[in-house]
Amino acid sequence: MRINYKILVVFCLFGFTSKLAAQLIPNFGAQRAGLSTLSFLKNDISPRSAAVGGASIANSADGYSVYVNPAAVSDITSFNATISNYTVGAGIQQSYASVIIPRKNKLGGFGISLNTLNSGAMDVRTEFQPEGTGEKFYVTNIAAGLTYSQKLSDMFSVGATIKYIYEQIYDFNNSTLAADVSFLYYTDFKDLKFAVMVQNFGGNSSISGGEIKNSFNRTDPIDPENYTVPSVFKLGASIVPWKTEKQSLLVAMQLNHPNDNAENYRLGFEYEYLKLLFIRTGLKVNLEGQKYPTFGFGLRHRVGGHPLQLDYAANPTEFLGVLHTFGLSLTLNNDKRE
Repeated sequence: MRINYKILVVFCLFGFTSKLAAQLIPNFGAQRAGLSTLSFLKNDISPRSAAVGGASIANSADGYSVYVNPAAVSDITSFNATISNYTVGAGIQQSYASVIIPRKNKLGGFGISLNTLNSGAMDVRTEFQPEGTGEKFYVTNIAAGLTYSQKLSDMFSVGATIKYIYEQIYDFNNSTLAADVSFLYYTDFKDLKFAVMVQNFGGNSSISGGEIKNSFNRTDPIDPENYTVPSVFKLGASIVPWKTEKQSLLVAMQLNHPNDNAENYRLGFEYEYLKLLFIRTGLKVNLEGQKYPTFGFGLRHRVGGHPLQLDYAANPTEFLGVLHTFGLSLTLNNDKRE
């Protein structure tokens, strides 16, 4: 009864939080898609998260927790270094790197992360030279973050990431600050967890700089209007309903409430065998262009006694084809016996 009482309290708390978030971040619906800037922040650069359809904020901690859920960083008790690469298409690559440093008391931890997107070289074109002027330009996005997570009790953790975000498009640039704030609640019933997160919460920003090099049929190239960052309120839960000595199955559910699109829902599954092989799949509901299931896998190995995790995810889309995400995560095993 004690467990059921706690779960009921958490559900009521999350229900209240969800209603509060709906007031703070109105649901504009799909007709508002594309009205926030710095859209690279929306891309899921965790291969584990991408493989389970993004239903990840309440899952167990890993090297991608700095991005997925800062509150879970407190569960990492050894130094971890993680990198990943997301193929957007058309030569556009997005890369991610993070380092997690646990506190000595193992009740919290720090994280440093760098999320970058580069378009590759593109031709400068004008009305009179549509095939290109011979010049090249690039689009570069950078988000550098500093994370701190703390266990407030055996069953409750909080975490936050402060990010400096910079964007450069040819001679134009844009910068702002944003924050990820999250909470993670643990229970002792089948590894049931609940999580709440506000991702990319920040102020408005506008692009500036540049000059008109050819005034033909052009006006001021700078739109002075400010745009919001792509904030998302996330509410999720995960549970391990089946577990044996060698195998287990994790089921995760998540609600995403973005400020520039309609609400969408995520459902994910992760099968684990001997803590060495992970098979994953997921589904995104009410998300344009995402009617196919996502899938991926994880392989765990050792390098000199230190756990090394290789992860891959495939995200089939209607308009961009199959998007791929790869990742490597190395954890220093302090006791060398894992």
